[in-house]
Amino acid sequence: MSDEDVPPPGQGVASSKSSLSEAESLLIDMMKRQATVKAPSGGADILAAGRHLGKDDDGGEDGGKKKHAFWETQPMKVNESDQSGSASSSKKAAKNASKSGSTAAADEVAGALDEGTAMQHCPIVPNKPREELRQEPYNMPKGFEWSAIDILDETQRNEVYDLLTRNYVEDDDAQFRFDYSPPFLLWALTPPGYSKDFHLGVRSSKSGKLMAFITAVPADVRAYEKTAPMVEINFLCVHKKLRSKRLAPVLIKEITRRVNLTGVFQAVYTAGVVLPVPVASCRYYHRSLNPKKLVEIGFSRLAPRMTMARMIKLYKLPEKPSTPGLRPMEPKDVPSAHKLLGEYLSKFKICVRFSEDDFAHWLLPREGVINTYVATKKDGKDEETVTDLISFYHLPSTITNHPKHSRLEAGYSYYNVATSVDAEDLMRDALILAKNEGMDVFNALNLMENDSFLKE
Repeated sequence: MSDEDVPPPGQGVASSKSSLSEAESLLIDMMKRQATVKAPSGGADILAAGRHLGKDDDGGEDGGKKKHAFWETQPMKVNESDQSGSASSSKKAAKNASKSGSTAAADEVAGALDEGTAMQHCPIVPNKPREELRQEPYNMPKGFEWSAIDILDETQRNEVYDLLTRNYVEDDDAQFRFDYSPPFLLWALTPPGYSKDFHLGVRSSKSGKLMAFITAVPADVRAYEKTAPMVEINFLCVHKKLRSKRLAPVLIKEITRRVNLTGVFQAVYTAGVVLPVPVASCRYYHRSLNPKKLVEIGFSRLAPRMTMARMIKLYKLPEKPSTPGLRPMEPKDVPSAHKLLGEYLSKFKICVRFSEDDFAHWLLPREGVINTYVATKKDGKDEETVTDLISFYHLPSTITNHPKHSRLEAGYSYYNVATSVDAEDLMRDALILAKNEGMDVFNALNLMENDSFLKE
């Protein structure tokens, strides 16, 4: 598949699949975008890929070379590709740690960056006792105030929806902007153990209008052999008119403070740009399901000497999946499907460790939000065991200033496991199911084992 640079938005962690002829491979519009995993402020570590991806207000394009006024004040491991590295970089990291912690913490940062210890898998800065943490919220600029958002309240949930719809992730030409539905927000922000205090808003003191937002949700993350309680940072959004107020760093520091007070000191998050210092990165791929519409809205284009009729024929899919017995997952399938996914994820060096309740929350189907399908076999006791799993979630984008189309319907591959059928066949079924759900495009990242089919 070609991975030509075209900048429509893409978001989410995923696995995906398609099986293509050689001719189709030369023509398919699979646009690449970077999705990097980084550490939030206050010494939180980068250990795992988060669940959602987005572009940050303070982002840059050049990783280690670009200056980042906020991020360079945070204790972090220096980019190993930085040729200036070594002693001066270690001293800078140690100095940063001194600003946010003790001399011992600064010494640990410097030591961790020295040759021979850089590969240790441990916190950059030691966890602090509660009494050493800041107890009061950070000060807001004049005219603004903190606000805990109750995402279960429909009015407040719609306020968040309105803020994100008008101000969140969009492509460089402002042609596509993510359109998170209120039901999607409810799903994304209320996993088991979530805290309302971690749904943090900023309001205008005068009007009460929601002007900025950031969230954290709990996740147990395994890195190598160590599992730690963490939070996933997401939905960092500042109203476009307030981008000059430098609210984003204050939001990050405040959510870090609140999380630290609960005894959690590691966090993960993702962005569509490179910030210091990613622990992992992935590339987005986009598989056309409705090529005519994608060309009309400028998401993709016809290749030279390609007609629309031929393009539609190349992208045509069967009407029904081929995997025997494939059906929507039900609550009764959760224990077996949870075990299947856990065993699959055990082969990776870094992953989220789902409890059964976590799995049920994130994977059970929700109309317009998440689709999950399973294939099963019966054991000797006539009980069904899940053998294969497909899942993808819905994240449309608003199309701005187009005379015919107003929404781009996109499906994002989530977790997929094939044991009784070939992975290519299973993921072709994922494309069929997504198209039958009305999706225009199917998106996937080249993580887990996805490269095996993305580049065929």
